[in-house]
Amino acid sequence: MTTTTTTRFVSVVGGAFLGLTALSASAATEMPPLPDVTGDTVKADGDFEIKFSIGTTESGAQYRGLEYFEKIVEQRSDGHIQVALFPGAQLGDDRQATSALQAGTLEMTMPSTSPLVNMFPKFAVFDLPFLFPKPEMADAVLDGEIGQQMLDDASSKGLVAIGWGENGYRQLTNSQHPVEKPADLEGLKIRTMENELHLDIWRTLGANPTPMSFAELFTALEQGVVDGQENPWITIESSKFNEVQDYATETNHVYTPFITLVSARFWDRLPEEYQQLLRDAATKMGDYQRHVSRTLNDQIKQDLKDSGMQITELTPEQVKLFQDKLEPVYQDWRDEIGGELIDDIRAQVQQAQAQQ
Repeated sequence: MTTTTTTRFVSVVGGAFLGLTALSASAATEMPPLPDVTGDTVKADGDFEIKFSIGTTESGAQYRGLEYFEKIVEQRSDGHIQVALFPGAQLGDDRQATSALQAGTLEMTMPSTSPLVNMFPKFAVFDLPFLFPKPEMADAVLDGEIGQQMLDDASSKGLVAIGWGENGYRQLTNSQHPVEKPADLEGLKIRTMENELHLDIWRTLGANPTPMSFAELFTALEQGVVDGQENPWITIESSKFNEVQDYATETNHVYTPFITLVSARFWDRLPEEYQQLLRDAATKMGDYQRHVSRTLNDQIKQDLKDSGMQITELTPEQVKLFQDKLEPVYQDWRDEIGGELIDDIRAQVQQAQAQQ
């Protein structure tokens, strides 16, 4: 974003949030107005339609980001690119949508990095516990050379990776009892993504991890197939998990990004001018979506408390108990992910901490 655009954006979102805090809890998660579209009209030959699929619901920050992407692309292409949004895993979960991109039957999706680890093993670095102490430190990595290199690496296997967004810090919920220390997890059935590192984390903590599709999760919680799950506050609220989970712990145990993907088959049909438009729109979408996610995060946590959910906020000493328990996970995955990548990210995080 330019300085002028950033100032306007912060003003719009900040003003919207101040208004939001005065609303009732039931309305507190209304989204702020979409920023104005900036930039010249992009002219190129052809008319195109983009089906854009995500697994999260319409009430989440991710969908709000997609609405901004749609606005940018349609306005700046003068209507020659039309964007149709499909939230709530209507066209499949993250892995299914990614496969559809590879097959050329879907144009775009924005999955978490975690379900893609089998395709891109380095993405497992984002599943390491307690890697990013603050979200701004994740930004420094994703928006810098490391993040760009990972986008380049993911632009293969029938995919083109054009930007980052935020799924955010994952928090634990369950239906059995408060969790304040690793021993409280003993035997709990915790839904995880189909991701070996996540399975390793929860096994190491003493839980019984159970991988399943996000689309199946609410019903599984409701029926007691699993005791708990872990997702960002905004996903917990928008998916109404608080209706079937009495307890939550603010663990901030994993920061997960979203990655914006385009079908290579579709991409190769686009004029270069429209390819650049999609890249620009994806970057602005990511900036806006992160801001919406963080702006709403604390308010949503309060809403969940107001709804009756018992939320445990860990002290630094309690967090260290989880960190110490999970140290073997770093050693187990160092060779798989790449020790150099882990060290580079940790060095950049330390540098960002020193500058604060």
